[in-house]
Amino acid sequence: MSTLSSSSGPFRVLLAEESLPLRRVIREALTSFRHCEVDDCPTAERAFELALSRPYQLFIFAVRLPDLSGITIDRLIAHAYPLTHPGTHTAPPVIFLARAEDGGALSAIQRNVRLRGTMTYPPKLDALLTLTSGILPENPNQTSFSRVP
Repeated sequence: MSTLSSSSGPFRVLLAEESLPLRRVIREALTSFRHCEVDDCPTAERAFELALSRPYQLFIFAVRLPDLSGITIDRLIAHAYPLTHPGTHTAPPVIFLARAEDGGALSAIQRNVRLRGTMTYPPKLDALLTLTSGILPENPNQTSFSRVP
């Protein structure tokens, strides 16, 4: 999948995480250091609706969501996404937010070609920026992560 933004708009990220404060932190970090917009939601159901309503360049899903696991919703979206977005052959890459006890669930999907990686709780800025490099361009208004105090 190309990392280029579609001609219809900016780079878009879909974030599904139950915790509002955590969603805010991730959204602010991404929009500060990457040239993108972030749609965030607390449930898998809403993530599914958003994924089918507009194109995205990246998904970030918590493994544990209140209504369905992030892994399951990613599988559902992966099947439906190309059907609702003409000209798209696959869903965007995915990053999972996982706790230590989620290792078993994640080991089953390690061979998924769309899997960009996982971040443990609490997510760290350097891990987020490393995993999103090559997918989302740097924010031209931000100098560099290495120069941030």
